[in-house]
Amino acid sequence: MELEKKRTIYIFKNYFTDFIAEQKEEVKNKIIWVFRIIETQPTIPKEYFKHIQGTKGLYEIRIQFGNNSLRIFCFFDKGNIIILANGFHKKTNKTPVGTIKKAIKIQKEYEAAKDT
Repeated sequence: MELEKKRTIYIFKNYFTDFIAEQKEEVKNKIIWVFRIIETQPTIPKEYFKHIQGTKGLYEIRIQFGNNSLRIFCFFDKGNIIILANGFHKKTNKTPVGTIKKAIKIQKEYEAAKDT
């Protein structure tokens, strides 16, 4: 039985596709599994989705695979469309500032492209 989608995930440019192409098959499958939860659940579980403090509308999709923690930055457009930005392997408790800045840059790039 196919669950009804509450949200749609959209890939902007090649930032996310470059990241996922580097992952092992079982990691890709876990990423897709988490995406299906995000798309179909009325409320996204906090363990998979978190707002990045100090940003305007930037979120991280949180994926745990064994000892690996992956994060994929994203943001909303039109309420129920999630735009994927960049992804990275989280190796420390703090998210690197450079990766957050890159995600914000992608978010601004998306907004500029949308307005043209």
